[in-house]
Amino acid sequence: METATPPSREELRDHLVRTRIAGDVATSRENNLDHYRSLAVRDPHYMFGLTMDGDWTFRDILALMAKSAGVVADPDFRSGQDTIDPDRTIDALEAMGDRIAAALKRENPKILIATGHPTGLLTTHLALARLARRHGAELLTPAETRSFTGGLGRKRRIRYLDDVAMLDDGGALVHTHDPAPMQAMLAELDAAGAERPDLVIADHGWAGAAGEAGVETVGFADSNDPGLFVGEAEGKIAVTVPLDDNVLPRHYGPMTDYLVARVESGS
Repeated sequence: METATPPSREELRDHLVRTRIAGDVATSRENNLDHYRSLAVRDPHYMFGLTMDGDWTFRDILALMAKSAGVVADPDFRSGQDTIDPDRTIDALEAMGDRIAAALKRENPKILIATGHPTGLLTTHLALARLARRHGAELLTPAETRSFTGGLGRKRRIRYLDDVAMLDDGGALVHTHDPAPMQAMLAELDAAGAERPDLVIADHGWAGAAGEAGVETVGFADSNDPGLFVGEAEGKIAVTVPLDDNVLPRHYGPMTDYLVARVESGS
């Protein structure tokens, strides 16, 4: 069982800024703007499996990211330090916790958890998997070992670690934006006549593909990954939590404790 005492909101805010999960994050302004331009021209790598109903120009995406994540709103600010507002991070964590708690109150809830950032957010996803099991949820694990061709023709497969889905390349867990694995997982459930998950907890293409398919989805996203925020604005993603998604895994501990406590208080 989780036994850590969760931090207060103010303690968590200080921790997020100190560890650069939020506040002055490692992602540069140049990188953020480059990715916003890429999404505006519909580069599939940044769309995460989502379609976009609105026009979503570069300036639209920047304005959304300023509102949802707290990056600098000024389009003339083109280089240097960009930011994530820690209060927006905490607000979104609380909203995510409420969604998870509501899902866990359903009869025989089915949850699917996946991450495209195993070097960072895996510890948080594993904690949420343990939490879901404690509350009697069934953690779905479709399409295990299903393979895909990734960059440079490398074969990647779906692998579950304690019921959290990731991709591996035969020797290592890999970072991915690819929506195809989640699409394959949902297709396998559909082909078998099985129920789809009541909730997906994920990031990157895992979250985008689930939201696009109409599955209730909550996810984590960095300030240079605007796709899920656009998905949230269009009603396809229920909650997107803004944060640096690749700091040292141990730094996510207090954030995870806060999120778990929020779920427990509402479930």
